[in-house]
Amino acid sequence: MKTLIKSALLLLLAMSLTGCVGVRQQDLDSWAGQPISALETHPFFLTVPVIKTIASDGTEIWNYKNSVGLIEGSSSLITVKKDAACNNIFYIKDGIVLRYIAQGTGGVRCMTNASLQPNFRGSTNLR
Repeated sequence: MKTLIKSALLLLLAMSLTGCVGVRQQDLDSWAGQPISALETHPFFLTVPVIKTIASDGTEIWNYKNSVGLIEGSSSLITVKKDAACNNIFYIKDGIVLRYIAQGTGGVRCMTNASLQPNFRGSTNLR
């Protein structure tokens, strides 16, 4: 049990530390005007669960939630306290990305780099 807790905490720490680099505006802006096919075939976003909703004006909101549960407890009881995540939120209208924002929750700071831009087609180890 202690190993599981340590592993979860180390993963959360690693996500937080890499988040120190921060979100680069040019990475977010690079998605404006892109077709959703670029998003659907991107090597990073292919691997992250997506939650899709539709606003009252018909705008689609796709949240690619890159998350890990923060585990707390003792050797006799383990509970998930909160969900630490970087929410990669895309606003889409008529099949075109209008805007992309990255919003951290649960203590996680999001990070972006050139591998999150629409033209990237290589391998990556982002989490």
